[in-house]
Amino acid sequence: MSYRSLNHFIQTLESAGELVRVKAFVSPILEVTEIADRVVKNNGKALLFENNGTEFPILILAFAGEKRINMALSLRDLDDAGRMIEGMVRDFMGPKEHFLDKLRLLPALQEISSWMPKTLGGRGACQEVVMGTPDLNRLPVLKCWPYDGGPFITLPCVHTRNPENNSRNLGMYRMQVFGPELTGMHWHMHKGSAFHYQLYKKAGKRMPVSVTLGGDPVYTYAATAPLPENLDEYLFAGFLRKKKVELVKCLTNDLEVPADADFVIEGYIDPLEELILEGPFGDHTGFYSLAGMFPRFHVTCITHRKDAVYLATIVGIPPQEDAWIGKATERIFLTPVKLSVVPELTSMHMPPEGVFHNIVLASIHKQYPGQAIKVMSSLWGAGQMMFSKIMAVFDADTVLTDYAGLARLVSRHTDPLQDIHFIQGPVDILDHSSRRYGFGSKIGLDATSKTGEEETDTSVRGTPYIDKNGIMSAIPAITSANTDLIHEGISAVILAIRKTRPAEARAIAKQLNDDGYIRNVGFILFVDYLLDVNNLSTLCWIIANNLDPMRDCFYTEQPDGSKYPVLFVDGTMKSAGMDSFTREWPNVIVMDDQTISTIDSKWNSLGIGSFVASPSLQFKSLVLNDGAVAGPKQTD
Repeated sequence: MSYRSLNHFIQTLESAGELVRVKAFVSPILEVTEIADRVVKNNGKALLFENNGTEFPILILAFAGEKRINMALSLRDLDDAGRMIEGMVRDFMGPKEHFLDKLRLLPALQEISSWMPKTLGGRGACQEVVMGTPDLNRLPVLKCWPYDGGPFITLPCVHTRNPENNSRNLGMYRMQVFGPELTGMHWHMHKGSAFHYQLYKKAGKRMPVSVTLGGDPVYTYAATAPLPENLDEYLFAGFLRKKKVELVKCLTNDLEVPADADFVIEGYIDPLEELILEGPFGDHTGFYSLAGMFPRFHVTCITHRKDAVYLATIVGIPPQEDAWIGKATERIFLTPVKLSVVPELTSMHMPPEGVFHNIVLASIHKQYPGQAIKVMSSLWGAGQMMFSKIMAVFDADTVLTDYAGLARLVSRHTDPLQDIHFIQGPVDILDHSSRRYGFGSKIGLDATSKTGEEETDTSVRGTPYIDKNGIMSAIPAITSANTDLIHEGISAVILAIRKTRPAEARAIAKQLNDDGYIRNVGFILFVDYLLDVNNLSTLCWIIANNLDPMRDCFYTEQPDGSKYPVLFVDGTMKSAGMDSFTREWPNVIVMDDQTISTIDSKWNSLGIGSFVASPSLQFKSLVLNDGAVAGPKQTD
């Protein structure tokens, strides 16, 4: 079904038992975040904050659950869209031997035409109220985390047009509010609106921009979807909701926006104007993205529905609401990837700990030697998959959500010397570990069953041996060790280290091999001494964030000059003194003690269930100092 408005969706959620109305006062400044963080990490319901100091309620966690994301996208399940795409392709691409075969396509063509967006005359519900003087301060914009640069609009649907061919782009880019009529526009260099910005800059023209919030929730998802440049996001939205999107013209520029949106923020960006320092921002990586220079968005008009609801989200240490949005993308776009890029692909999974772009797991129908390498190369060349930092490829029958099982398969099928592959290329600009902004490296693991041509001398190992007591006594820099994985058939050891000298990890790796403390173990992972070596979910999240694979994955040499068959992975924080790392390193995101205490004291008044402690408490030890930038303590 499609939704007439965001309020229609809210009513549907409430009827399904998926929403709680919070009537007690909750501030948009930090408090909404702290509550939402507790609720989302405990699989709670969507929250509607009706008393927040403004005239507009705040809806959050609207997508945070399997049932809610399916409801939002009008799907029975997340694979439903893929099946529909596959059926359409089969209908249109299959052989048409008879006239009747072609005639049967007419209903399908008619249905597709019914999804095309349509521009209405006059005004829409989104323009029922026009602010006399546009004032963003009237909206309950969230300040999400303590060291954020200010309040941020977190679910904006940003509309721009290509000035050369008039094609529309709908994207989602956070917007820091600097004043009643001014925000930043944090679009990444790789995104569609940033490309439009460069075209306007080249032409020396002012760029019209309009931002919407709310309406049918499918619009919000469409703004995040990794669509090809020439595919209209509102056509995609029409496909999901099985009903065309009705658009209206904005009042102060020529852009078109959904008639049923809750808010429309109209304005412009002058590409010739000086950029503004935007950020920091507690980001979806679980770390702060640090301040940078971005375009200024000037607001010329704000309109809204009479019953407008402010739609928001938070991001931070996973899992968060965006994990469910990412899950939808994973399932919906599996079929198009199979049909257009990797026909042998059987499934794909992006674990929440990988924050979308850090870890991709894929399974394939393998038919020939080297096919996993071919698949990695194809996926790295497919749109936003280019940001995937760690990619592992498995056989077709692999359950990609069985992480222990996957680790055993990697241990069994992945030769550390032959089946690990590295490339350089673009990385997400939020990747703090790469030596250069937006440019770094990726690692691919071939964990498929090997054919005879792929077998190597080191593919078969003897019994793993680790002298844990010897390691701990001989190498003081190692503060704790997890060797239990070996007993589960996983050829990996995790060592926490306290770095006291440059290249500490490499020196320890050499000592471990040369002195015989380890044998027949495929993978040794180094993490910071602050971490619990037994908390595998947190370790996965931290290591994937802290890794620049070509720099941080390495081997040591045997006396004859050959490499030991073990891959060392340095997942520690990097600094100038210890690692010659010259970029600023961000802090992990946690809530401040005062806000935690405030929410503790008002929890029982919220009506959202039994008390839940702040998730931030378990991560406090990872915060190195006050501020968004990690300081000198990382080298202590």
